[in-house]
Amino acid sequence: MIRRLSTREPEFLSTLDALLHFDNGTDEAIEKTVAEILANVRTLGDAAVMDYTRRFDKLDVASMVQLELPKAELQAALDGLPTEQRQALEAAAARVTNYHERQKAESWSFTEADGTRLGQKVTPLDRVGLYVPGGKAAYPSSVLMNALPAKVAGVKELIMVVPTPRGEKNALVLAAACLAGVDRVFTIGGAQAVAALAYGTQTIPQVDKIVGPGNAYVASAKRRVFGTVGIDMVAGPSEVLIIADATANPDWVAIDLFAQAEHDELAQSILLCPDAAFIERVAASIEKLLPTQPRREVIAASLKGRGALIHVSDLDEACVIANRIAPEHLELSVAEPAPLVEKVRHAGAIFIGYYASESLGDYCAGPNHVLPTSRSARFSSPLGVYDFQKRSSLIEVSAAGAKKLGPIAATLAHGEGLTAHANAAEFRLK
Repeated sequence: MIRRLSTREPEFLSTLDALLHFDNGTDEAIEKTVAEILANVRTLGDAAVMDYTRRFDKLDVASMVQLELPKAELQAALDGLPTEQRQALEAAAARVTNYHERQKAESWSFTEADGTRLGQKVTPLDRVGLYVPGGKAAYPSSVLMNALPAKVAGVKELIMVVPTPRGEKNALVLAAACLAGVDRVFTIGGAQAVAALAYGTQTIPQVDKIVGPGNAYVASAKRRVFGTVGIDMVAGPSEVLIIADATANPDWVAIDLFAQAEHDELAQSILLCPDAAFIERVAASIEKLLPTQPRREVIAASLKGRGALIHVSDLDEACVIANRIAPEHLELSVAEPAPLVEKVRHAGAIFIGYYASESLGDYCAGPNHVLPTSRSARFSSPLGVYDFQKRSSLIEVSAAGAKKLGPIAATLAHGEGLTAHANAAEFRLK
């Protein structure tokens, strides 16, 4: 069901790279459709949004008023949750908020001896758009993870879009929006929703940044509107890499592999372990536990297509390979994880020790679950408050400072052949 690999095999690295490869190329038909949708929404605004909502979501819409949910409906969704669900949602929201409060950057400056003041002004974005999948594929945890950092950052207005195909609404998603302080919610989805947020319509205000997951049409639309607005990322399939030693629980390792594999057939679950006998125990746990899983067919397809149990020479080599993979989620299920943490340079989130299951990070540990995928952890970070703040440089130059800096700037400007630049500095020396 799941391939076995060993770092001792002569072609191991090329085999690993082939396993990791994910073709994130664009589909021409999707790109053509998305380009047309974006152009129509940009030109026609509300009329195009309503037309696409009628066509794709099978909703009989005569007015944009029908596509905006009143805040009372969001509050009713929250109030109507079973006690256990509401308490879980509130506990998760509190932990996510508490964690992200520590990420908030503040403005700073310093004054030099001659009176010149330099610094940085940190300001939140004015308005952010949150895309949320709708219908049966609904994720209230994503609402919290995307909305709460924006609120902590001080974003003035958060606009959420969520499709409701055939009128199907998810109470947990609406409750999460209420709890997270989302300001306005529109029941639209797809590329047309991204276009409405990016360009603005007669009803939907233009945002500064769009965050949140979506299907291939949403991903294509986000790529295309980047530059007009900011985006969080264009994510690939979900990934988990587990480094385990013989002291780990094979059932726990197997179920953690399943937890990623059940997302979809393209999700990737990999184990690195220096103990061949333990790998066999994990394989036995996979065979034992798979029949108990409701999504066993998806899990089996994922493990067969993109999963692997890899025998490494030792934990040091496991860390070298982990840095090559740069996984979205990295679990260190070993007796002494601390030394390994120091050796890991590239991972979206690091789960330390036997009890830190990736699912806790998905829902309620506190750190954000929006993480870099497809090796992008080598150069990018989890979604955070910093994604909703921007920085402006502060430069206040005294007369004495101008006399010191002016000659330096003028010399460099003349060297670049930019006389006006040089003159702007030189005029202030007279």
